[in-house]
Amino acid sequence: MDGQLARVAPPDFKAIYTSKAPTVWRSLRRFGVRESEIEDVAQEVFVVVHRRLGEFEGRSSLDTWLYGICLRVASDWRRKAYVKRETNLDEAPERSHSGETATRHIAMRQARVKLDEALAQLDDDKRAVFVLFELEQVPMQEVADIVGAPVQTAYARLYAARRHIEGFVAQQRQVSA
Repeated sequence: MDGQLARVAPPDFKAIYTSKAPTVWRSLRRFGVRESEIEDVAQEVFVVVHRRLGEFEGRSSLDTWLYGICLRVASDWRRKAYVKRETNLDEAPERSHSGETATRHIAMRQARVKLDEALAQLDDDKRAVFVLFELEQVPMQEVADIVGAPVQTAYARLYAARRHIEGFVAQQRQVSA
């Protein structure tokens, strides 16, 4: 092949969307995008994916590439000056749950709200590393690549984020006691 690498065909957009949409939504929420804005921001992520899919060379995993896009789009969304800070007073009705399932559902929802509160207190760099490594289970080398930092810097951000989250949990336990 004359010393050239064979170019691999880009992955199919529809397959990416179908398999990765839940991951994109979850990641955007954890990167600080308000629930009421996730649909629009996720659409923006997939517009970028569609536009840049032909440029994907496979040097990183598809997930790493996608997390990087989510991180940049979420960061851009948070920086926009016209973003309205609103509080949702009404929530969409949920499916009815019974007995133990309802109790577990409520407890998990409350835990998610508390996690979101703790994550919101982190700066963008620490939040990104924590979400990718602890919640999305991305290997640290890939996390460092996604956030554009040396591995040791990514670890330092992770440890600082963990200390913050642990402090937040301890504080919440004291309030509840």
